Amino acid sequence: MNAPALSPIVLLFAAVFTSNILLSNFLGMCSFISISGNIKSSNGLGIAVILVMTISSAINWFIDRFIMLPLGLGFLSFIVFIMVIAATVQILEMVIERISPALYMALGIFLPLITVNCAILGVVLFIQIRHYTFLQALLFGFGSGVGWWLAILALAAIRAKVDKSPVPSGLKGPGITLITIGLMAMAFLGFSGMLAVQ
Repeated sequence: MNAPALSPIVLLFAAVFTSNILLSNFLGMCSFISISGNIKSSNGLGIAVILVMTISSAINWFIDRFIMLPLGLGFLSFIVFIMVIAATVQILEMVIERISPALYMALGIFLPLITVNCAILGVVLFIQIRHYTFLQALLFGFGSGVGWWLAILALAAIRAKVDKSPVPSGLKGPGITLITIGLMAMAFLGFSGMLAVQ
């Protein structure tokens, strides 16, 4: 099947805003909610997600196009994609531990959990299903990572303000966080009429 005729810039914009992997598809919510209580940790995790999504999208595109499809091994794609994501996260974890031990300690268990972040696997599977070209795959992976990073930074900033605001006792904690995420998702849905990614 042929790749969809989408301009790379349109695809990048759509991945960040109109088809935001987190707020449109609700993929990757676990670490999104858990880490977003701290802006610095949210920024670090968001950058890590951008790197992992971009690198794993590119590597998995090559593996799918030049190994899995020619050899008729499509039934193994889930396992192979997860292995590539896990290897990418492991290498990134070692780099972060070496460069910034403070960030490594702040991210704690959530850095290895990027391996099972369904947003990353979702992006790779969207690339496979939609038959993107390499450039489209790279930009969609990067744009989805940037969209995830913007969403977690926005939630962290909102949560910092809400923590200092008078919130009814029944809504404190997870309640107001989930309401905030719902309002953010509705705001991002406002972009959906501009571009559609298929």
